[in-house]
Amino acid sequence: MATIDVSRGQQTPLPSVEESVRDYYGKVLASSADLKTSACCTDTAPPPHIATALAQVHDEVMERFYGCGSPIPPGLDGATVLDLGCGSGRDVYVLSQLVGHTGRVIGVDMTEEQLAVARRHQDWHAERFGYANTDFRHGYIEDLATAGIPDASVDVVVSNCVLNLSPDKPRVFSEVFRVLKPGGELYFSDIFADRRLPTPLLDDPVLVGECLAGALYTEDFRRILERAGCPDVRTVATSPVEISDPDIERKIGFAAFTSRTVRAFKLPLEDRCEDYGQVAVYRGTIAEHPHAFDLDDHHRFRTGKPMLVCGNSADMLAATRYAAHFTVTGDKSHHFGLFPCDPVDGAAVPAMGAPSGCC
Repeated sequence: MATIDVSRGQQTPLPSVEESVRDYYGKVLASSADLKTSACCTDTAPPPHIATALAQVHDEVMERFYGCGSPIPPGLDGATVLDLGCGSGRDVYVLSQLVGHTGRVIGVDMTEEQLAVARRHQDWHAERFGYANTDFRHGYIEDLATAGIPDASVDVVVSNCVLNLSPDKPRVFSEVFRVLKPGGELYFSDIFADRRLPTPLLDDPVLVGECLAGALYTEDFRRILERAGCPDVRTVATSPVEISDPDIERKIGFAAFTSRTVRAFKLPLEDRCEDYGQVAVYRGTIAEHPHAFDLDDHHRFRTGKPMLVCGNSADMLAATRYAAHFTVTGDKSHHFGLFPCDPVDGAAVPAMGAPSGCC
């Protein structure tokens, strides 16, 4: 991409998406209050256990946080977690408390200014928590090998409103599934669009930095994940993104944006929900979810209540770290056709991913 410098009659290269993101988050924004839309921040109250952990995070780290959700799944004790685009380290320090002294949290970011904030307070948090289990690395989420992340070495990958900033999203997801262990989980929040956005919008550093210009079209996201080996992606939560800034609305208001929290597993899943007559019972043993566990926005498992599940849902519960918290009966020796994956408790099934899987 290039632009003409009329005064000199020469072409001057436009900044790349990578440079725009680095400058916006490293130099333009001083705190989350400088953001112009709700895309890169959230007003949703965190769950109580997350709120308790947030109260233990340093003020400067909190002030430099930018995110669109709460991409922290349950059941993390002792896990190795990788945070893509960790920024100032807010979620890393929350995760540090949740994985405990036997777990480990690695944060990767390309912005040195943000990493400097995160690293500056490592000793402060270690003293506060009573252990040191965080590691901040400079690198690119499209090439985690250069950040020293080996194959099949991570239990959970999280990301908070960062993947939309990548200029090569297919490569990011390919890297995610490379570093995840078999049965590992990708759990992230990000901004999605209801259509493919014009490429020239990526030339606007504000639209890029506000997490809008790079937002993935929901159906393209589904296709990318399927090519990466994950044919069944689950939406956990969805909320609309409000654009209140008139300049931004004028440029990109033709599209509708949503903030979504999504989970996917490194499992050999099928591309449709198939019925094998399997039943799952939640034991109520995840500390922060004693009464019910939500696999996604239309699969709520109430403690002690048997629930028919499709083959993919059964695998997500029985072949992952959630296996300790569920009793899944039945195998795949008998097939009964497509599973009627209907909403429960009146919940609506979102458009993303339909008709593939239970997402």
